[in-house]
Amino acid sequence: MIVDLVTLFPEVFDSFIAVSFVARAIENGQLTVRRKSPREFGPGKHQSVDDTPYGGGAGMVMRVDVMVNCLDALDDNKAQAHRVLLSPQGKRFDQGMAQRFAKCERLVLVCGRYEGFDDRIGKYIDEEVSLGDFVMTGGEVAAMAIIDACSRLLPGVLGNATSTQDESHSPETGGLLEYPQFTRPVEFRGERVPEVLLGGNHALIDKWRHAQAEARTRARRPDLYDAYVTRTKS
Repeated sequence: MIVDLVTLFPEVFDSFIAVSFVARAIENGQLTVRRKSPREFGPGKHQSVDDTPYGGGAGMVMRVDVMVNCLDALDDNKAQAHRVLLSPQGKRFDQGMAQRFAKCERLVLVCGRYEGFDDRIGKYIDEEVSLGDFVMTGGEVAAMAIIDACSRLLPGVLGNATSTQDESHSPETGGLLEYPQFTRPVEFRGERVPEVLLGGNHALIDKWRHAQAEARTRARRPDLYDAYVTRTKS
């Protein structure tokens, strides 16, 4: 999988791609992360990438010609990659989207800055994606989150392939939150590990875990629980 990052601050990714599972995926050849600055395509001596908005208003807007020229330069005479614009106006990123992106041979993540993009860029991207209903100063943190979520789904990156199936938001669990987990010590400050987990009866353990996942989702994320109930009834 090749991920191209369009960012004015490529250096912020240096430490991110050098640690944890992202670094492992890169070292094993399962993931390639490349960075491209749109400033390379900015006009004039100062290589400007933004300008004041037509009609007035606060802030600066990233120029469509600069951004599209940068995107075109990434194609390398090959089939165009799946282009994702990181924007607070986009569809909310979720586990299903991470699984879809992880199957892309080439993915481009476009990181915005300032007051956003000239709206004409919409013709040159495939979808807009947001981390959630809040605004950040740029798309770099969102790009890191997407790369992290996708890299762990690549075959062989995690030591146990089933780790991505039995976890929160996984389609395999119906989108439920993950059940409670425990490890040593058996008792800590008066709280014991649930006895069912100590008995070795895997059928009972599976039943307990599923019930706990349902209860936890219902209590913490009723929106997810309602969606789960709707899916199971259909």
